[in-house]
Amino acid sequence: MQGLYVITDSNLIPDARFIQSVEQAIIGGAKIIQYRNKRPEQYIEQAIALKKLCQQYQIPLIINDDIQLAKQIGADGVHLGKDDSKLAIARNLLGNKAIIGISCYNEISLAKQAISGGATYVAFGRFFNSLTKPHAIPCDIDVLRQARKTFTCPIVAIGGINPNNGSTLITAGADCLAVINGVFGQPDITAAAQKYAQLF
Repeated sequence: MQGLYVITDSNLIPDARFIQSVEQAIIGGAKIIQYRNKRPEQYIEQAIALKKLCQQYQIPLIINDDIQLAKQIGADGVHLGKDDSKLAIARNLLGNKAIIGISCYNEISLAKQAISGGATYVAFGRFFNSLTKPHAIPCDIDVLRQARKTFTCPIVAIGGINPNNGSTLITAGADCLAVINGVFGQPDITAAAQKYAQLF
């Protein structure tokens, strides 16, 4: 796992342009797609269409929170927060090859726990002010440096990342930059994705 990790947002992407918008991000250089949709309308249909798109481009599809949906559509994995379903349940249901990511916020101890439980990758952040989650727990870049020294698994950084500040996180140890508004909130999605992809 390395590169631009884009997360969909139902508030930023109109349903009518959903697949087209994600494809534009992939063309721009996105390496991993996370499906995150807090609205139930078109949930299954969008996820199935997204799975087909990701298969076409051979890009991993991660489902946010919903282990059952990931199982149902044959997604490549799930991303879970510390309050979501247990890691062991996801691993048991999705199998050993599934990608399972865990949000660790600003806590190395959560990452240690996740990795010992079989997580594929760990995510830290927010590192900068986030438009999507303005009240998310802040994380210092030193946490990222410590994580890189401690863990061998992929590390994802998230939270207010733009093409100007992203390189500092890669230097500190991030394998992936997770972005929502920085790609899907921009008028030219492909061009926005390219700016991040060029950092790697």
